[in-house]
Amino acid sequence: MRLGSGTFAAGCVVIEVLGVALFLRGFFPTPVFSGAERQAESPAPEPSAGASSNWTELPPPLFSKVVIMLIDALRDDFVFGSKGVKFMPYTTYLVEKGSSLSFVAEAKPPTVTMPRIKVDNNVTRHLDKVLKRQDWDVLILHYLGLDHIGHISGPNSPLIGHKLSEMDSILMKIHTSLLSEERDTLLPSLLVLSGDHGMSEAGGHGASSMEEVNTALVLISSAFERKPGRANETTTPAVGPPCIPVNRWCHSHSSSGDVRHPTHVQQTDLAATLSIGLGLPIPKSNIGSLMFPVVEGRPMREQLRFLHLNTVQLSKLLQENVPSYEKEPGFEQFKVSERLHGNWIRLYLEENNSEVLFNLGARVRRQYLDALRTLRLSLSKRAAQYDIYSMAAGTVMVLEVLALLLLSVPQALGSRAELDVPLLSPVCSLLFYLLLLALAALHIAVCTAADSSCYLCSLPWPAAGGVMALTAALLCAVVSALTRTFAGGKCLSQNPPQSTSRWSELDLLSFLGTVGHVLSLGASSFIEEEHQTWYFLINTLCLALCHQIYRNCFLGDDCAPQRCPHMGEEFDGVTVALQGKRAGREGWELSRAPADPSSLEALRGPERWMVLASPWLVLACCRLLRSLNQTGVQWAHRPDLGHWLTSSDHKAELSVLAVLSLAMIFVLVQKRCSLTSKVAMAFGLLGIYCYRAAIGNVLFPWKQDNKDVSKGITEARFVYVFVLGILFTGTKDLLKSQIIAADFTARTVGLWEIHSGLVLLAALLLRPHNLPVLVLSLAIQTIMTQFIWRPLRHNVTEVTVMHYWFGQAFFYFQGNSNSIATVDISAGFVGLDAYMEIPAMFLTAFATYSGPVLWASHLVNFLTSEASSGSALSRACFCYALICSTPVSVYIILVTSLRYHLFIWSVFSPKLLYEGTRLLITATVCIFFTAMDQTNTKS
Repeated sequence: MRLGSGTFAAGCVVIEVLGVALFLRGFFPTPVFSGAERQAESPAPEPSAGASSNWTELPPPLFSKVVIMLIDALRDDFVFGSKGVKFMPYTTYLVEKGSSLSFVAEAKPPTVTMPRIKVDNNVTRHLDKVLKRQDWDVLILHYLGLDHIGHISGPNSPLIGHKLSEMDSILMKIHTSLLSEERDTLLPSLLVLSGDHGMSEAGGHGASSMEEVNTALVLISSAFERKPGRANETTTPAVGPPCIPVNRWCHSHSSSGDVRHPTHVQQTDLAATLSIGLGLPIPKSNIGSLMFPVVEGRPMREQLRFLHLNTVQLSKLLQENVPSYEKEPGFEQFKVSERLHGNWIRLYLEENNSEVLFNLGARVRRQYLDALRTLRLSLSKRAAQYDIYSMAAGTVMVLEVLALLLLSVPQALGSRAELDVPLLSPVCSLLFYLLLLALAALHIAVCTAADSSCYLCSLPWPAAGGVMALTAALLCAVVSALTRTFAGGKCLSQNPPQSTSRWSELDLLSFLGTVGHVLSLGASSFIEEEHQTWYFLINTLCLALCHQIYRNCFLGDDCAPQRCPHMGEEFDGVTVALQGKRAGREGWELSRAPADPSSLEALRGPERWMVLASPWLVLACCRLLRSLNQTGVQWAHRPDLGHWLTSSDHKAELSVLAVLSLAMIFVLVQKRCSLTSKVAMAFGLLGIYCYRAAIGNVLFPWKQDNKDVSKGITEARFVYVFVLGILFTGTKDLLKSQIIAADFTARTVGLWEIHSGLVLLAALLLRPHNLPVLVLSLAIQTIMTQFIWRPLRHNVTEVTVMHYWFGQAFFYFQGNSNSIATVDISAGFVGLDAYMEIPAMFLTAFATYSGPVLWASHLVNFLTSEASSGSALSRACFCYALICSTPVSVYIILVTSLRYHLFIWSVFSPKLLYEGTRLLITATVCIFFTAMDQTNTKS
């Protein structure tokens, strides 16, 4: 069966997406869980040695009520550092007075949470009524405003202080209410102040830096008030690493010892501690341990009982997840602790109050704490265990697809851009069934192993069989392609072709740049600073284009690069018949290119000077964009134009820049749109400014002080209407071009209107200070179209590579990086008054990858309007798929080999998520390429 190279490439990328998804499922850890989660079990009895114990029930609760005040993105130094002293005086007073226990709770990376609409008033407005009621035991308050401010302005924004002061006043209200109610209760209450994750210096979160994983955790209760004579005593250390002083905490405001140097614990420890405090069973799947300072004031028997319940729960979880649990050091320590505990109970029941009883109890307590630490470590390692089987299956699928793409290059980029794809012969061959049988045997062997917990093994047999059949079919296709390649090579060796073609400088640069970028992915520093790689590549590309232009202008045809015959006649000029069917402006623009494809000597006057200056203009634009947003790791903290513009002191300058940028967007986009789309574009851009003014980013000219800040939902939805209208108009023109085969103008205008609709959507979602990025992207596209690609007549492969490189560079020009913390999740809520998962995901993904998407869209427009060959889009789709698939395929091999690297979770795994998402977007782009190619073929 013969397929176009674009259709073949789109199918390959879709299969590659499935392989990468399977690899990701095996690479990222899944939490340990208890299979008996819903089965009610009686609590473990107190250990005994030769005597019967009468304690078989859960201990009574330690607190009458618990209020959890969860402040999203509450970084540790927001409470324990200088900001806490300045903006949270009541909390600081409680921390230093001694009626609280302070901890730094460490979150496990990636520190990503599901986004929500951030409206703190909806939480506080019901607080007074709830506090007066007596029908609750646990109250949970989740405040998200601090996280929202961080994403918008960063941790050093003046709004951070105001929000912390607001949270401090709310905490004081809650604490005062709880203290007043304690007069009528026998047990004290507990107020928990905590954060779910921290905040990076850029304001985001998701990675594993200290600022992102360290959160404040303060337990406030009258039960923790220091007794006289204990003010300077050091507390019993919690289970976990020892107290780690941090430089920003080195100042102390009291003589209480370590209140300003909190002990480090794990966030999972809070679940076990609250369960003990409320007299409830510890969740069976929790891997946290009791924070011992909470119960250190209780009698020895209660302390040991609490620790025993915690170690029993962790040991049962270990038994369900580790087949050889009896050999684990933590389980052995637990058994020793239980025996010692039984001996202590026997002495205790004999009413032996001697020093021997106290010393033995202290020894049992230490043994339990050591067992808890070891058990938690074993379970944490188990949770971080890789699913090698799923990773290997996904890797094999991805590599098979890459091999097919590489072996298909000669046919896919040939003059016809078609491939002979045997769909039935691999499936009907003996090799296919032998491979399928071998894979089935391997699957059974892996899934029946004693220590198997693979994702593929949990799939039903039809799904697992489909994966194995697809893997076997791909391998057969690779073998068939190799056979044809070697057979064709023997024929060519007997009759060598007479060819004088050679690679041009741009071809060599494209190949070396792609290979160099792929090889750089093996170093953590190059991943952190990948933007530098792309900046270097596009700068080198501009210099190479400058060299080519100057040589063609001043040296003539003799030094012009030779074109490879297998590329076909993509840009052989515009035929007379085709020009006759084009109307107005389109025909004039295309006829401006010189007839000679290899010489620029025919150009005269201003146009010649613009061609000579165009590479330098592009370089100047790129240099300006580099100064707008600092990204990466090493220099992310340095000031840039973006921070200067977003500061509250320069709102007027930002407003002027936004107006100029929106006006330039209209000028650069409207020239090829229909009248209806021009009007919609103008009103849409006006609506964007109104939206940004409504939410307080920019100023209205007639209203200098925007105090009435709203959500801007109406304004944003107003823009969405025009975006959908422009996209609908473009789609209508494309459908019209299919019905009227000779209507070339309708097809080109329709494609450009779809591109314009995407530009309008990007302008709405990008931050105001990033609008110049969109303007300069459109300007560079216009410059290179008019003065580089048309005069020089580059082939499809070179144009595709250039579009891909500039798309990657503009991904970083926006301020993105390979850290999840730089993802602007606020774009997912533009125009939404409630959280809707699918629209929020789409808007966030489009805002993040708007650079690559818009450059891919421009590539479709350029090839459709410029190329005389109907196979140009098909070749471009194949090139785009190949250049995107190569880094992903190599990177998953590198990640597998570096899975025990020190920076695997902080550097390599976020990059893996970015590569997977980029591949998914590539699949979407290739499908769009294929659809447009079918439309082009019919027309």
